Amino acid sequence: MTFKLMKLASQSQLSSWLPSIHPQVWIFAIGRFFSEVGTGFTLFYAPIFFVNQLGLSATSVGVALGSASISGIVGRITGGSLADSGDWGRRRTLLLATAISAIASLVLATTNNFTTLVIGSLISGLGIGFYWPAAEAVVADASQIDNRRETFAIARLADNLGLAIGIVLGGFLIAIIGSYRWLFVIDAISFMVFFGVVYVGIRETEQQQTEESEKTEHFAAWMAVLSDRRFLVYIAVNIFFTIYISQIHSTLPLYFKNFVFVESTAKGFAETNISGLFAWHLVFAIICQLPVTSILKRCSHTLALTVSAIFWAIGFGLIWVSGTAPSDHLVWVILALGVFAVAIVSYTPSAASLVTELAPENQRGVYFSINALCWAVGSFIGHPLGGWALDQPRVITDSFWLGFSLSVAIALAILQYLNRILAD
Repeated sequence: MTFKLMKLASQSQLSSWLPSIHPQVWIFAIGRFFSEVGTGFTLFYAPIFFVNQLGLSATSVGVALGSASISGIVGRITGGSLADSGDWGRRRTLLLATAISAIASLVLATTNNFTTLVIGSLISGLGIGFYWPAAEAVVADASQIDNRRETFAIARLADNLGLAIGIVLGGFLIAIIGSYRWLFVIDAISFMVFFGVVYVGIRETEQQQTEESEKTEHFAAWMAVLSDRRFLVYIAVNIFFTIYISQIHSTLPLYFKNFVFVESTAKGFAETNISGLFAWHLVFAIICQLPVTSILKRCSHTLALTVSAIFWAIGFGLIWVSGTAPSDHLVWVILALGVFAVAIVSYTPSAASLVTELAPENQRGVYFSINALCWAVGSFIGHPLGGWALDQPRVITDSFWLGFSLSVAIALAILQYLNRILAD
């Protein structure tokens, strides 16, 4: 009897952490996991490869990576309309996105100069642009109001788990063979695996087959979104978050490599150290994802985003300390990446849930398209800005992180305004 009661309590606790999630979300999460393993091989090592091995300046690499935002805008606008189209839909858009991304990774694997890097980045941006509106719409379609944040959290959990494994394996592979180019080849293979999962396991959602969706004109849908004042205010603050995230992906790895010294060697962190640090960042995000989502579920979306913004400010302050403190640099970096992990898991489910609630069901693709444009804008601003900062005198490079901490005050002010108009 006691054993049965304990078993029932355990099942009840598990169901509270993992509410009833649509089977299609689990299948999609598996595909995202495999894709992100490949992305983890390249995401944090690409800037190091292009700067330290190809000899490009940090500014030029930032500009090249930022150019993906240009094609990404085209991809997001087109992808959002295609995802909402009854003739095309979410599934076909995802297949197109993964195929384009695989091609981009192969182009980047052959990069020897700035021109090829820009071409590969532009193709990559197009694939990413097609991907995100359809991907978010698939998860939104399969969620319910009472488990929406958890559903998006499961998708992000798969992303972070894949990235963590990819980063660790990428660091080991570089240590063994010393070639960065194979990382991009593995990334291309992972996109093709994702293509197969989508092709076999993802069906078109019912929302895409309604007469209302068939009759919606794309231009009218875009005009309706652009007249949604609440959504536009959210977009303004979301750009701040995406700029912050872009620094983790491009600027921080190079900063750790070239500016934050290990006391015993008076040199920057080795690639294996960097892989371990970012693996810690993602593992801590994985550990925190469901508990933080559960805690913040009791809060409004704007309060959850406010919590995230505060953690971003603290994290950037700790990065500044890690570069300027006389000792214990590794400790400060570990703390900073842990804080960033909490900032991200506080942000992603609440942001995606808020967009889902603001969007009419038959226009989710367009809403998520504009939401994804924030990432393009964030990368377009963040990558070149970070590259520029790394090419400046040391005092400017270090102060760069304090500037980001102070910028959070603007994001908090916008969130307070958003909270007021959502309550009206």
